[in-house]
Amino acid sequence: MEEKKKYHFYGWEQADVPSISEVYCKIKTPLDLYDALSEIWCVETCAPRMRDEWNSANKTLGQCSITAFLAQDIFGGKVFGILRPGGNYHCYNVVNDRVFDLTSEQFGDEVLDYSENPEQFREIHFAKEEKRLRYEYLKEELSRRFG
Repeated sequence: MEEKKKYHFYGWEQADVPSISEVYCKIKTPLDLYDALSEIWCVETCAPRMRDEWNSANKTLGQCSITAFLAQDIFGGKVFGILRPGGNYHCYNVVNDRVFDLTSEQFGDEVLDYSENPEQFREIHFAKEEKRLRYEYLKEELSRRFG
């Protein structure tokens, strides 16, 4: 019997929602998306304010909003945000009552509160051109490698 792979992001146990997109034929669940993005996340896709801290051991650092909106493209649902010190929001996904945060590992042992957070909208996040360009890069790489 094959042993199930262990993931460490928040909600991985319930990250079994099916893809609603036909664009990425190899991405069937958020677990597949996490595996694919683990090969794509890089310093260039990291939020500029965090790039000095980014490294391959902490690939999810600074990747939350672009990842959450890409996951929304593929699985539907909504993106919510946890208000962080400094006024920024850490984004995560909710699809059919399944909560998952593909980039939660960046916080190490810190426990985040995934209840009663405000919905986040790409129009607001992508008003920052650098963020929109990072999202587009992630999307293009995902399509090129896993489409």
